[in-house]
Amino acid sequence: RYLWRNSICQQKIDITLKYTDEASGSKANKEPTLYEKFLKNPKSVPLITSRKLENCNKYRQPRQAWLETLSTVEDHKLGMLDLHPDIFAVHPRLDILYHNLRWQEFYKKIDYNWTPSRGDLDVSGGKQMPQKGTGRARNRNRSSIMFRTGAKPLGPKGPRALFYMLPKQYRVQGLCTALSFKYAQNNLHIVDSLEIPTDDPEYIQDLIDTRFWGFSALFVDDTDYMPENITYALAEFPSYNILPVYGLNVRDMLKHETLILTLAAVEKIEQKLLFHSSRNKRSSKFSMDTRYDQY
Repeated sequence: RYLWRNSICQQKIDITLKYTDEASGSKANKEPTLYEKFLKNPKSVPLITSRKLENCNKYRQPRQAWLETLSTVEDHKLGMLDLHPDIFAVHPRLDILYHNLRWQEFYKKIDYNWTPSRGDLDVSGGKQMPQKGTGRARNRNRSSIMFRTGAKPLGPKGPRALFYMLPKQYRVQGLCTALSFKYAQNNLHIVDSLEIPTDDPEYIQDLIDTRFWGFSALFVDDTDYMPENITYALAEFPSYNILPVYGLNVRDMLKHETLILTLAAVEKIEQKLLFHSSRNKRSSKFSMDTRYDQY
């Protein structure tokens, strides 16, 4: 048993050293960020970053936003980039936001109300009184709906899920409306990446206080493999959260005061929303039986 335990410990040590070497090698081969390129050669980073906007209306001008970095506490601008007007400059629709928030509110809600029927009551099946001669109503037994302690007709039969699927067009318009609100309120910031030099929580707190990003912030990246430093730094603050692109929703965007997107996240958000907003395929009716196949 002693030898077997030592062999297991040695295997764990070998696996740990293996992944440590792979992580160090990946960090060494990692592509430098825009801010690192700017420090080496300031002329290598342009002031205006032109982006090819797909399906852009020629009568609508693209919106522009600063490209920032998290590598310094001070607000250092790396350049300016164009944003698609059909995503970040749509007409404000409060009704669309209401439908999205109500859908997310009832997403996990379950109705547990239950009332017994005549078959569910544990009462005697004997007749309570004679059929005639008492001047009272004719009843079979105590489970009758005429008694206060009897059954309830047509009552709720829980548990019942209140989940329903919002139409896809409403969901797409809700995301575009929330992004447009954040951009119009100057609460939308775009960074080159989520890499920070240290995992100290005070660094991210000083950065947010210096740039006046409010009391709550939502960081969004294009993947769910988040950088290690910012993951440990944000773990100390419940009001600062990090989220991948596929988890972006209207409720989280409105709940947080500031929305921080990476450049890769902006590309993926525009690609997905433009695809679903311009597709002509009719969406099939949602069914609980085939929900995993449809969505």
